[in-house]
Order: sequence, then structure tokens, then C-alpha cells
Amino acid sequence: MSKLKNERLDLLKKDYVQGFPAFCGFEVERVEEGYFESRLWLRDDHKQQDGFVHAGVIATIADHTAGYSAFTLIPEDHRILTIEFKINYLKPAIGEEIVCRSKVINSGRKIILSESEIYSISGGEEKLVSKAMVTLMSVPLSDLIEE
Repeated sequence: MSKLKNERLDLLKKDYVQGFPAFCGFEVERVEEGYFESRLWLRDDHKQQDGFVHAGVIATIADHTAGYSAFTLIPEDHRILTIEFKINYLKPAIGEEIVCRSKVINSGRKIILSESEIYSISGGEEKLVSKAMVTLMSVPLSDLIEE
């Protein structure tokens, strides 16, 4: 991998943990071309009334991490926008943390499809709790800036 590519991946790691994702506590675990992995150490405010991780937290990490898996493949002067996503909740998420592993499964010039798998971790044991398909669009930054 070239030095520029390493710089780009480092930039994406820093960029990932800003705004709402930073507020939630998302952390970057691993980044490769077409792949992004994140982690969330669970707090009480991530949970719903029965003590399970709230579906909105899981959807947010699935969408955001998928977006960054796509972000690894686009030109530096482009940005990623989610245009659609579907998530399946397979079982309640409980434990100390959740991990999201997202990979690009189809990459076009403009439309990219990523898949996120979310695992809850309790006592060191991982369980698949959710799976999401996220459709994303690569957009030139100049198209997003109002003049």
C-alpha cells in the first residue's frame, strides 16, 4: 500500500469518530480497502427498557460502518451518502460490547453495496445479532457544497 493510501486510511479512521458517532462512543478497530470494523463499549444509555441494546444504536453503527467501508474505495474529492438500508435483528444484543464488521460486496462508480454484521460480545463470546444491507452513493464534494 502506498504512503498516500495509508494517509487516506488514517484520515478515515479519524473522520469516522466525529459528531453523533463520537457521542455514541463508536471506535475504529480495523480498516482495509472495502472493509471497516468498529466497536462500541456498551453503556446503560445504549439500552432500551428491557436491558437490550436499542435497535437504533445497532442500526446507526451498521449504517455508519458500512458507509466507511465504501468510503475506503472512492476518490478523495467524493463523499458517501446512504440511499437505502435494510436491517434484520436476529436476537437481542446483550453484553459488554458490540462489534460491527462491514464489507463492500459490490462497488460501482456511483453506487456501492455494503453488508454489515453486528455481533454482541458477552464474556468474550461473540453472537451474531443483526445483519444489514446498505446501499450507498459516491457524490462529488462539489455537488454537496452550496454556493
